[in-house]
Amino acid sequence: MTSKNMELDSVWLILAAVVGAYAFLFGFLKKINEWYYVIRLGKKKHSSLPPGDMGWPFVGNMISFLRAFRSQDPDSFINNLVRRYGRTGIYRTSLFGNPSVIVCSPELSRKILTDDERFEVGYPSSLTKLIGKKSLHGVSNSEHRRLRKLLVPGINGHEALSMYIGYIQDIVISSLEEWAHNSSPIEFLTEWKKISFNVITKIFIGSADSISQSMTDHYGVMLEGAFSPLPIDVPGFPFHRALEARKILVNAIQPHLDERRYKNGDDRNTEKGMIDLLLEAKDEDGEELENELIVNLLLGFLIAGHETTALVALWLTIYLHDHPQTLQKAKEEQVEILKRRPPSQKGLILNEIRQMEYLSKAIDETIRLCGIPLAIFRKAKDDAEVDGSRTCPGADLSKIEMSIFMHYFLLNYRFERINPKSPVKFPAGSPMDNCVARISKLP
Repeated sequence: MTSKNMELDSVWLILAAVVGAYAFLFGFLKKINEWYYVIRLGKKKHSSLPPGDMGWPFVGNMISFLRAFRSQDPDSFINNLVRRYGRTGIYRTSLFGNPSVIVCSPELSRKILTDDERFEVGYPSSLTKLIGKKSLHGVSNSEHRRLRKLLVPGINGHEALSMYIGYIQDIVISSLEEWAHNSSPIEFLTEWKKISFNVITKIFIGSADSISQSMTDHYGVMLEGAFSPLPIDVPGFPFHRALEARKILVNAIQPHLDERRYKNGDDRNTEKGMIDLLLEAKDEDGEELENELIVNLLLGFLIAGHETTALVALWLTIYLHDHPQTLQKAKEEQVEILKRRPPSQKGLILNEIRQMEYLSKAIDETIRLCGIPLAIFRKAKDDAEVDGSRTCPGADLSKIEMSIFMHYFLLNYRFERINPKSPVKFPAGSPMDNCVARISKLP
């Protein structure tokens, strides 16, 4: 054997040893982590756990989870579980620094999300720090129901929705006119966020101009940091940037809260919003709600109200234009509404929106397909056997917003997407180019 061959053999032996050591270490560390979480439960509880694995120490399966959701195949994380453990619909894992159970079948999800007695809201600590412990996500079930009872009439009540329609119409009509007169294409998602931002700040703060549009950038930073593999509050890390963004947002809301709280009723801004309703509310002991709770409630609604509505509206528009027959049926429904309208009536009314049955189904189907939330978190109060509630307070308002937009859009405008094959970024679920499109007026 020549010295050259011996050198090659040595290199291969070293490589084989490195690969073998890596494989051993990989398997050993994962096994240690599995033992740490599972054996502590005891033999009886261990045997009743769903299939799965706990991943690496400290980070669990967060790296593979985020890699999947930031790829062009976000379902790959779940598909890998199905491939390894079968189509059980329920798997054990470790995510966001906690031992977790993933439930992904409709039947099991429905049971858990409607069982408030055994499953309470249980968001990871990283998300709780960003959303706030005192918020709709962190309060008890009884307090959550009380707050919903207080908030929902001001958002989804018949009188409230009727009052908002005129304002939403004004924003939609002026926005569409501006887009159509723009000489260059627009970022459809970015522009839609402006619409929903104006609507939600008007409703909750009382004025669309009271919070700067630049605040929307901070929402994005905060949401991005919420899903970092390691929630480390050190400069340079996404989670630290998210916490800083939260501070900026809180500082933007706080002055409006202070101004309303310390002025007498006659001196308060005549344009009232949800903030005034919260200031007038009392807790179970008859005390005013704490500033922290009010700020967190407003912050949560502002984030959810403008981000999710814009994303659903984006995909609704894309899906309709990708399916011409569906687009035509939706348009015909809007034409029929115009035909039935008395000549003296100016603009849409709530009863007309309630008659948009076909469009309503299209919106519901878009919500189903988009799957806007990355995940919905619950925490088991006790050991629970699952064999096989809380709804969004602003759901009706969001659908009203989209219905008004689609009414004017379908009747008067044409949509042309510039980059129809633009990749989709996850977990946001939006086109990489924010859907660059040209909006033109129909002849």
